[in-house]
Amino acid sequence: MARIPDAFIDELLARSDIVEVVGSRVPLKRKGKEYEARCPFHDERSPSFYVSPTKQFYHCFGCGAHGTAISFLMNYDRLEFLDAVDELAKRAGMEVPRDPNPRSAQQADDSRDLYAAVEAANRFFIKQLAGSEKARAYLDGRGVDARVAEQFQIGYAPDGYSALKDALGKDARRMTLLERAGLFSRNERGHVYDKFRDRVMFPIFDRRGRPIAFGGRVMAKDDGPKYLNSPETPLFHKGRELYGLWQVRQANQKIERLVVVEGYMDVVSLFQYGVPQAVATLGTATTPDHAELLFRNAPDVYFCFDGDNAGRKAAWKALESVIPRMKDGRQAFFLFLPDGEDPDTIVRKEGAEAFNARLAQATPLSQFFFDELGREINLGTLDGRARLAERAKPMLAQIPDGAFGDLMRQQLAQLTGVGAPAGGNNTGFVPPPPRPAARPAAAGTQKRSLVRGVIAVLLQQPSLGAALGSHQLAGLRLPGIDLLLEMLALVDSRPDISTGALIAHFEGRQEQQWLNTLAAQTLPGDEDSWRQELHDAVVQLERQLLQQRLEELQAKQRSVGLDDTDKYELRELLKVRAGLR
Repeated sequence: MARIPDAFIDELLARSDIVEVVGSRVPLKRKGKEYEARCPFHDERSPSFYVSPTKQFYHCFGCGAHGTAISFLMNYDRLEFLDAVDELAKRAGMEVPRDPNPRSAQQADDSRDLYAAVEAANRFFIKQLAGSEKARAYLDGRGVDARVAEQFQIGYAPDGYSALKDALGKDARRMTLLERAGLFSRNERGHVYDKFRDRVMFPIFDRRGRPIAFGGRVMAKDDGPKYLNSPETPLFHKGRELYGLWQVRQANQKIERLVVVEGYMDVVSLFQYGVPQAVATLGTATTPDHAELLFRNAPDVYFCFDGDNAGRKAAWKALESVIPRMKDGRQAFFLFLPDGEDPDTIVRKEGAEAFNARLAQATPLSQFFFDELGREINLGTLDGRARLAERAKPMLAQIPDGAFGDLMRQQLAQLTGVGAPAGGNNTGFVPPPPRPAARPAAAGTQKRSLVRGVIAVLLQQPSLGAALGSHQLAGLRLPGIDLLLEMLALVDSRPDISTGALIAHFEGRQEQQWLNTLAAQTLPGDEDSWRQELHDAVVQLERQLLQQRLEELQAKQRSVGLDDTDKYELRELLKVRAGLR
């Protein structure tokens, strides 16, 4: 995939009014220099969501959501990065630069041809459904009405080995495309034939609503595997896609939850009976990519499995993928159905209201986690409690920092005594570790280090860093200095960068959350005072570097002595220091 130049992203964000972008989707109210609203990414009664037109940045003090106009479109409209960039570029009247590399251009052409081939096959299957009494009778028997069949673009692959090939394989190039799209199979003698035969066809759509693969279901029990999915192709990776997600996005203006089920018909039936938030994994266990995709679209995820041993194993695999992504504000639940039932049969028998009632009684991730790990462990013995702690700790370490992780570790301590305070605790509550006492702040403000002060100013007005000129800070041993140097280099190379774009550079890194919190603060003063503060702080840091190097040379002089180069450097540094006094 071609990489969009940073300079274009900076210019795009500079020409995009984040207040207009957010305000067209969320009602904003002016508050001083900023705008506020109730956060669109979590439920709240009072507004904690702020949009800064000067920083081109949004931040929620409640759930921590933050970012630029691009990330807002990605999270609110559930767009991919390139799609969000395209959307903003259209609003700004800008042309997204395309990679002139001939190879990249050829790859783009190939992708378009593959999409077109899959789309042509999808149209063929839909047309065949209209002419197949057998397939229509099967869908009628399953209670699938015409509206839902159209919504999911359900089709039919005719019996025989060459129906699709004869209809679409008009030449060698088209045959090659259809084979690359996973629609043909090839036997040991090299003979090519239709992969899907006499099956009801469920197209799988990508996040832009384009068909990229298929799932084919038999209509009789003895006609081969129940479901047959497209193989992995350049367009389709089953571990990254969810059946029905495109339809969920179309049916829900705001997705409050997603219900993960196992089969295509489960998704279709839940939609038809009034639960339009269902998606399915594609014949595979829930992967980390699935988990990320689920939480990117909804804060609450319900996994619905059979209640047998296989269902509980599938649930545990889902938990393993989900737990490293359990940021505060996210929730996961597990619903186990009675023997012999699946979401399709349950919702037909009981209706949407009863199914939603079952979801309301689903097991929270925390309970399922400790219940499963504690199976066949006697917590009445020291050995048993030690074993539970041994099993749980590595998994709990994967939870992102926040309240959920703290509470899970407290629960483990309560169950095992590991980490509990000495002397016993009969209250059933394990207190969090004490925080260090805060240092008294001078004149009512928190004392900041010089490095933190420079970073804070850069986040308020990045352009001030570009105007700073040369500086000599490399080699200074202070906390945060490497981060500061990286930020200064970034601002120097991209003088038009906004606060939001500057923070976006650190997305996924440990420093990102701290930068986000610091950027959300409002510094006293104005641009002139910030410029002076930045200049003075850098001068002081350069003096600290000077003193650091002097101490290094003097220590070397005392221990092993100095060579001529060292002696010259020491003399020059002493002269500089004398001139600064």
